[in-house]
Amino acid sequence: MEAVIDKGALLNELDSYYTVSPEAIAFYREKGYIKLKDVLSPAVLDYYGDIITDLVFKLNTLIKPMEERTTYERAFLQIMNLWREDDQAKEFVFSKRLAKIAADLMGVEGVRIYHDQALYKEPSGGITPWHADQFYWPLASPNTVTVWIPLQATPMEMGPLAFAERSQHVEIGRDMEISDASEKILADELQQQNFVMHDTPFDLGEVSFHAGWTFHRAGPNISDRPRGVMTMIYMDKDQVIMQPRNKFQVADHAKWLDNAPVGSHPQDELNPVLFSY
Repeated sequence: MEAVIDKGALLNELDSYYTVSPEAIAFYREKGYIKLKDVLSPAVLDYYGDIITDLVFKLNTLIKPMEERTTYERAFLQIMNLWREDDQAKEFVFSKRLAKIAADLMGVEGVRIYHDQALYKEPSGGITPWHADQFYWPLASPNTVTVWIPLQATPMEMGPLAFAERSQHVEIGRDMEISDASEKILADELQQQNFVMHDTPFDLGEVSFHAGWTFHRAGPNISDRPRGVMTMIYMDKDQVIMQPRNKFQVADHAKWLDNAPVGSHPQDELNPVLFSY
């Protein structure tokens, strides 16, 4: 007999608050990331994971064989802004529980969504090279954070996310797109500067938050199952749009910010406030 899903309980969980300890907040601000256990229940991850997975395979357009793909294409299937594609995906993306954690970690009054993205690393999928996300974003303040939510337990062989501790404060590599070059140059530079790399598995229900300028990477998926991950990027609700500095920021300004004027705040239609005190 099929289990009856209590949708009300799932929605209640997504909007109930998770208390972030002062120690966790201090850790995040010092090291540029935090991993938090038992943030989401297996029931929520199972229900919404199926919805997200279906959308990824419905919307994916990358069908080249693995050997013909670039390093970036081998890293994952990437589907963006699922909240605008599906009402149930929107329930997950707009979770007040997750948005409040983001606000508390950054110490801001509230957060907007920048955009969401599903990242599916297929079996035999390659590495995700070292990079910092904010290279791609025309946002003036460093008050940005990404939540990384594995939709299954993620052992080392599936390529969990790894972080260079305290790297959010350094200027190296801030002009590098994600590539073979960024992997090599940043790996060498981070090693020379003695950055500690935190690379550990994720339990089911464990999620991470990392700052926009924190360098991170992921290993290959050498398991026989896809590594499903959902991410949401949050920004301070009072974030300011800056003049784009590279072609990627020009594209992001158009796609995720609807070309809102430089110097203004993001608009509510594409970038609604998800949590505010």
